[in-house]
Amino acid sequence: MNFKPYLLALLPALMLLGSPVQAAKLKPQNLKQLISESESILSGQVLSVTDGISEQGVPYTEVTIKVNNAAKGQHDKNSTYTFRQFGLTKPRTDANGNKLLAVSPEGFPRWNANETVIVFMHKAAKLTGLRTTAGMANGKFVIQGSKVSNEFNNFGVFNDIEFAQGLLSESENAMLKTTGAVNATDFMSLVGKAVSEQWISTGKMK
Repeated sequence: MNFKPYLLALLPALMLLGSPVQAAKLKPQNLKQLISESESILSGQVLSVTDGISEQGVPYTEVTIKVNNAAKGQHDKNSTYTFRQFGLTKPRTDANGNKLLAVSPEGFPRWNANETVIVFMHKAAKLTGLRTTAGMANGKFVIQGSKVSNEFNNFGVFNDIEFAQGLLSESENAMLKTTGAVNATDFMSLVGKAVSEQWISTGKMK
C-alpha cells in the first residue's frame, strides 16, 4: 500500500470524526445534543458487520441495520440502512504481508450482528462518505429485554436538559430520574415526539 496517499485519504475522515486522541477523551452527550447532531435516528436489528479498505485507501467498518422504527429521517419499517464507519473491526494482513492496524479508534461504537439498537446517526463526510453515531459511542444504544443503554450506561444522557411543564408523561418523567438502562419504549417515544413536535427549535426542550 502506498503510505502517503493512504494518509491523505485518511485525513478527511479524522477531521470530521475526531482523532484517536480526541476519541479517548470522549465527553458525555445529553439527549438534546444527540438529537440536534443527528441526521437520522432509528431503531432496528444489526444484520451484518463487515470491514474493508475503500477505493480511497480508507479502512472502514460497514454496518447494515434492518429498520424497525425511525424517529428522524425517511426510513421505512423493514427497510435496510447501511453505513460505513472509519476503521477496521480488527487488524488484518494484506496480500503483500503488510499488517494493517487501522481499527476503529477508542471512542467509536463497536457493532455486533444480531444486536438490537437505537442509533443517532451523524451525517456522512462529504469526501469519504464515512459516518458514525452522533457523539460517537454516546449515540449508539443497545436494547436488551425491555431496557436500553449506551456504552456508558446512559451516563449524562438526561443531564442539563429542561422540558416545558406538562410536556412529558408520568413514565417519561420517571425515566429522567433513572440511573442506568431505561425503558426502550419510553425512550424511543420521547425521542420521536421531541423530533416530530420540534421541541428543541421551539424551546420546549432546552
